[in-house]
Amino acid sequence: MNTVTKPTPRYWLISIIALLWNFMGIIAYLGQAYMSDEALKMLPEENQLYFSNVPAWVTAAFAVAVFGGFIGSIGLIIRKKWAYFLFLTSLLALVAQHIYNFFIQDYIEMTGSQMILPIVTFIVAVLLIYFSKQKSLQGVLR
Repeated sequence: MNTVTKPTPRYWLISIIALLWNFMGIIAYLGQAYMSDEALKMLPEENQLYFSNVPAWVTAAFAVAVFGGFIGSIGLIIRKKWAYFLFLTSLLALVAQHIYNFFIQDYIEMTGSQMILPIVTFIVAVLLIYFSKQKSLQGVLR
């Protein structure tokens, strides 16, 4: 018989923060995927070149990463074990996107401040995988 453990206030706080974090990722994805020509022309030249030449697979990886993370966060809120799988899928898509950004594209130099957000997103993705796995093992997720 599986026992279900009641979530702590900390669990709910982390789950809500995860949902908000991943919602911000969706906003970033939509802003990039549906950027108007006028908005693109306002960016520095290297950013214009980058956004004009992003391959479809990178855009798809970005979408899978943010929507997987968002739906995984909903899974935490409704206490479902499948949240772990979605966070894992999100991380794999994030890694694919970062491989392109760090090692393939030649438009934007990824140094200094350009590296902060990708590193933070990777860390958050790993922590959400760990958190969802632990809560699944503890019986918080069903």
